[in-house]
Amino acid sequence: MADVPHPRPKARFIVLEGIDGSGKSSQVTPLVEWLRGRGHAVVSCRDPGATPAGDAIRQILLHRQEIPLAPTTEMLLYMAARAQLVSAVIAPALERGAWVVSDRYLPANIVYQGHAGSLDPEVVRAVGGIATGGIAPDLVLLLDLDPAAATARMNRPLDRLESRGAEFRHRLRAGYLREAAAAPDRFEIVDATADMVSVGEQIRAAVARRLD
Repeated sequence: MADVPHPRPKARFIVLEGIDGSGKSSQVTPLVEWLRGRGHAVVSCRDPGATPAGDAIRQILLHRQEIPLAPTTEMLLYMAARAQLVSAVIAPALERGAWVVSDRYLPANIVYQGHAGSLDPEVVRAVGGIATGGIAPDLVLLLDLDPAAATARMNRPLDRLESRGAEFRHRLRAGYLREAAAAPDRFEIVDATADMVSVGEQIRAAVARRLD
């Protein structure tokens, strides 16, 4: 009798989003460890970054503030870094059945360069469809926090985007909430005003309810 192939575990793609200072990056490692504890193979990454090309582009985008970037240039650099990330990290991981947890993804550009910036969000979304090859997250965890509270948490030198001021941060929050309202099947809003442990509990509950 022929061997019956074992079904491959269903891959899942989770993205953490939020304005700077919302605490999303601090939640990546605890989430990854929790998922691994539940028996999942997990790959984590950050966007932009996680590849040699992505890390080089990240330096230009965030930390080389002496290099002026037009809005379209900025957006396309993010897309180039993401295209490499998808090709080298995300797509292969999903193909082999692993879960992927990413610190930011396409929603960030739709909000930062679109809703809060000067570009049409739908143009950014369309370009993003090319850069991602159509790979979209199963769940976007939006860590929502008042911009003033988020700014107070950032006790460090600010990068290019973080330096754009309070009005920009308010537009960011509004843009993220608009994206979440438009896609409630994909977005989960997490109250990021609580302490890190409580926020982590909200995240795990959302993942268990939505994906596990």
